[in-house]
Amino acid sequence: MNKSAYAAAGVDIELANRVKSTLPRLLARTRRPGVLGKVGGFGGLFALDTQRYKQPVLVSSVDGVGTKLKVAFALDRHDTIGQDLVNHCVNDIAVLGAEPLFFLDYLGTGCLQPHVFTGIVRGLAIACAQNHCALIGGETAQMPGFYATGEYDLAGAIVGVVERADLLDGPANVRAGDAVLGLASTGLHTNGYSLARRICFEQMKLKPTSHVPELGCSIGEELLKIHRSYGPILLQLLRRFNAPGRRSATPPAVRALAHITGGGFVDNIPRVLPALCDVVIRKGSWDVPPVFPFLAEHGKVTEPELYQVFNMGIGMVILVAAERADAVLRFLRARREKAWLIGEVIRGRGRVRLE
Repeated sequence: MNKSAYAAAGVDIELANRVKSTLPRLLARTRRPGVLGKVGGFGGLFALDTQRYKQPVLVSSVDGVGTKLKVAFALDRHDTIGQDLVNHCVNDIAVLGAEPLFFLDYLGTGCLQPHVFTGIVRGLAIACAQNHCALIGGETAQMPGFYATGEYDLAGAIVGVVERADLLDGPANVRAGDAVLGLASTGLHTNGYSLARRICFEQMKLKPTSHVPELGCSIGEELLKIHRSYGPILLQLLRRFNAPGRRSATPPAVRALAHITGGGFVDNIPRVLPALCDVVIRKGSWDVPPVFPFLAEHGKVTEPELYQVFNMGIGMVILVAAERADAVLRFLRARREKAWLIGEVIRGRGRVRLE
């Protein structure tokens, strides 16, 4: 059978329809109460249970995976990228105290490859199910001549909800004397890849499959480690230590949360600080994964830049009332979280100090 004119131009609608026909099976595990209709309509539908909230606040975020995609292209492995995207977005709304409701994705590519599409969507579905978040829609765009062969871009948007009284407002709650706790990352997560790739592939001339003894795996495996979700454990933490629906003028025990993404410690923690407070981070107070000193040594990256580009092994920072810090650490460690006391809040000008 002859190709259609559109297929000959690089856009195969029939192939896209065949690939998308697998979506109902892949997305079945992501359904949650509130989902209406089915994937494939002009818009995704979700009915918020307004009886559950007195003053519901919707919290949204949108993001991508950055140049970590280049590593996925090189290894032709695409299932982890979808998980990275969902988990990153979940973390961004979790720091406000929000529970994820639904997620939508955008995939743009030059030529749609079934195994790539299936791998990406499988990853999205796995992470959505783990975060109790519905995957209710998305868009796949074929744009021949726009992307290099074998490459694509991936982005996603998430919507969650939090009771207005439970919304975390860091600048309003943080006080000098508060403790700073850190939760372990799984590696680079989704930030600093332009620098990491330059060091590993341009300066060191490594291949993605090159084994690195210091890391105990190939450099590609290290760089594709999944950006973990902190959403479930943070929601448990807030339910335990911050009374739901609280109306007290006293600040909550968990004052604020900061997702350590692009900008590292230096740019992310100040987003939740009042103007007259600084955070002191005590270097050496947690276990730094070997990938960070490896990149520092071979890339000759200065210490200040390391803490502004990478998460250095801490993917989530928790600011908590000093008198509750030990209880929070016990709670986290009892749930097998790697958590440390890594600093404190002091008087200052809204900055991070590394000591």
